[in-house]
Amino acid sequence: MRNLLQKMTLVVALTFFMGTAMAQGFVKGTVVDADNSETLLGASVVVKGTTTGVSTGLSGTFNLSVPAGSQTIVIQFIGFVPQEFNIDVQEGKTVDLGTIALVSSQVGLNEVSVFASLAIDRKTPVAISSVSSQLIEDKLGSQEFPEILKSTPGVYATKSGGGFGDGRMNLRGFNSANVAVMINGVPVNDMENGWVYWSNWAGLSDVTRTMQVQRGLGASKVAVPSIGGTVNVVTKTTDVEQGGNVYTSIGNSGYQKYGVTVSTGLNENGWAATVSAARTKGDGYIDGTQFDGFNFFVNISKSFGPNHTLSFSSFGAKQQHGQRQTRNLISTYAAAESGARFNPDWGLRDGNVVQVEDNFYFKPQTSLNHYWTISDKSSLSTALYISTGTGGGGGRGGENGLFDIRMGNFDQPMDIDNIVSTNRAAGAEGAVSWLRASHNDHVWYGVLSTFNTELSENLDLIAGIDLRDYVGHHFYEVTDLLGAAYVFSNDDINNPNAALQVGDKYNYYNDGNVGWQGLFTQMEYNKDKISAFISGSLSNTSYQRVDYFQYLDTDPLQTTDKYNFMGFGIKGGANYRLTDKHNVFANIGYFEKAAGFDAVFQGYDNEHINANAANQKIFSFELGYGYRGEKLAANVNLYNTQWNDRTFTRFIPGAVAGTFNFVNLLGVNALHQGIEIDFTYKASKKFSAYGMLSLGDWRWNNNLENVQVYDENQQPVGDPYNLYIKDVKVSDAAQTTAALGFDYQIMPKTNITVDYNYYANLYADYNPEKRTVEGLADPWKVPAYGLFDASIRYAFNFGGFDATIIGRVNNVFDTEYIADALDGNSNNWDTALVWYGFGRTFNISAKINF
Repeated sequence: MRNLLQKMTLVVALTFFMGTAMAQGFVKGTVVDADNSETLLGASVVVKGTTTGVSTGLSGTFNLSVPAGSQTIVIQFIGFVPQEFNIDVQEGKTVDLGTIALVSSQVGLNEVSVFASLAIDRKTPVAISSVSSQLIEDKLGSQEFPEILKSTPGVYATKSGGGFGDGRMNLRGFNSANVAVMINGVPVNDMENGWVYWSNWAGLSDVTRTMQVQRGLGASKVAVPSIGGTVNVVTKTTDVEQGGNVYTSIGNSGYQKYGVTVSTGLNENGWAATVSAARTKGDGYIDGTQFDGFNFFVNISKSFGPNHTLSFSSFGAKQQHGQRQTRNLISTYAAAESGARFNPDWGLRDGNVVQVEDNFYFKPQTSLNHYWTISDKSSLSTALYISTGTGGGGGRGGENGLFDIRMGNFDQPMDIDNIVSTNRAAGAEGAVSWLRASHNDHVWYGVLSTFNTELSENLDLIAGIDLRDYVGHHFYEVTDLLGAAYVFSNDDINNPNAALQVGDKYNYYNDGNVGWQGLFTQMEYNKDKISAFISGSLSNTSYQRVDYFQYLDTDPLQTTDKYNFMGFGIKGGANYRLTDKHNVFANIGYFEKAAGFDAVFQGYDNEHINANAANQKIFSFELGYGYRGEKLAANVNLYNTQWNDRTFTRFIPGAVAGTFNFVNLLGVNALHQGIEIDFTYKASKKFSAYGMLSLGDWRWNNNLENVQVYDENQQPVGDPYNLYIKDVKVSDAAQTTAALGFDYQIMPKTNITVDYNYYANLYADYNPEKRTVEGLADPWKVPAYGLFDASIRYAFNFGGFDATIIGRVNNVFDTEYIADALDGNSNNWDTALVWYGFGRTFNISAKINF
């Protein structure tokens, strides 16, 4: 009887369980971005009022088991407006929601994306890697902004000297002068030399919505110096919904950051506004690199009916930070009290820190964008922008030997009090030593207008203009007389024997005037399994130099003529979707880049002018394969970039003291080629892994022999110049990089991430034009190194508001490594001048959304 009762109980329990299990149905669908139809990985799909839910897979799809009956399904993704679906679920049946297109939660984002030339996965035939605002928030911490890309194939990012904002990034072996950086489609590379100074954009991470790296030729339509690739930063625009957030962050070395964002939301009259502000300060990981910065972001949008939208935006970061400009021998760091943190470029005065080498800059960028929907097939987007920059870098003036006197051993701060005493003792003779700043101020205006039209169901035409006008002001400025009343200067021919005060200019004072006129057009084809494009661009760059110190105001040589240089580019590519999982692509292109400002005005004056400076010539092609499965996404890229006619100018002391000779080294060629592999594997709702491998082979292609040397009067002199660089490795970026990481949800709303990055085949930086002896060895190869980073993110409800806390540790095991090196005379470690990378650092942040 007992056994019978047990069996009956078991049958009842099983029947109840089966009945419960059968009282289930399913809902499935695919979540995409409404702006570009890209699938959204990690979108949340939840049964409203429950914890039952899943996240979308790599192809944006989901399949969720739900209780039978009437249910509400909520689909949401960060940066998009949530959608709800009321459905009736029947037992054992599946409700197919089809394609769910989530709309951006920000006004005008689609229009900004037109300027930014963002590539679309499995459609645009270029190699891309994208970084979301969520990933920036989770992983950046107190790192430099370019470091968020360190796990991207082909990227090598370091902190350089270690000052706030002094980070740098190389892409496929090319430095930032040859990597186009665009913010909302507007180029920000310096108009004179092409460099990007990340300290000018210290607050950019706070307002970035997405950051896309297009390696190689990229998808940018405007003529930009994208030899290595293009970094597209798309900032936030204006939130559709009312709200905002407050956040704070602390970290090692006195790091502090706090900020706020407020959005009005889109009202019934079509107005919307978003304002953000933040302050960052700290003592700096490196000795003497204290910093203080403030950044802001403002966006105001107004819709005028369904066809017109105006958007005003302004953002900028005002900052000042100490720098470490001087590299040292490895043996010097070993003997220094503070080890790898040693910095010889600061001192003490009356017990207070004096940053002898520092950087201060304020470069706001303001734009007014107009978006016009002309018809259901055509649109016109126009941006008027202005960027003004004020600031520069500090340094030593006068007798530098006084700055070598330390408050103790070589590794102690400079004795600034001693300089003050020396200057005061000099009396009427003026300052012996002082502090100065090298200013690089500028005013930059631009217009960027893009017209889009649908020629047919499968063919689109894009065309536009890119106009820029830039004036750069360059001068030394006295910033601190260190106890003296003045300093004498004969640098200005118009004001000789001047007694300079703080704020006065000296040494040099000149303007660089740069004009740019560009046209671009692109045809895009998309049908069934094929996507293709072909584009062309034409640009004219004009240079003019004005020198206020070396020429009298009455001298016509004070202002040079304008010198024009034409550049052009053509590129194309195609993507073929073999199946819904496999695709292949190829692209090819050729462009000519105008020589830089310094290649034209070679002698730092208005007389030694290379009016026929040769264009740099770039040919590139690339092959790629992509796989998109439910759990695995992977890419393989092969690239080959030939950079020909690099312009080098070498100055050589002349036979007579005070004179110099020079040689133009034309026809210097380099080859950058390699393979890149990256993947993401979503094993389950809770666990995902990702990684990449980048193998580069970057080297100089040829020697130059018997190149004629000229004197200051352009007359041939001396022995011919020889350059031996064939097959010598390109330096200053790791040619082999790898990354592996995972993200694991250890409990609801709590995730941990661990990342490992590996760097090898990093050759110390060197000056190629100085390799005049045949048979020299390759520059010193820096030891390979690997770093672990880890973070934890916890989301919770705080008084009815969504809140998050993020903790991050970089270089978990405190690995000692050299990140930057300058080759010495003997091509080995004991003569190389280096900067060590940072040891273990940490950061904790908290954010409340309202």
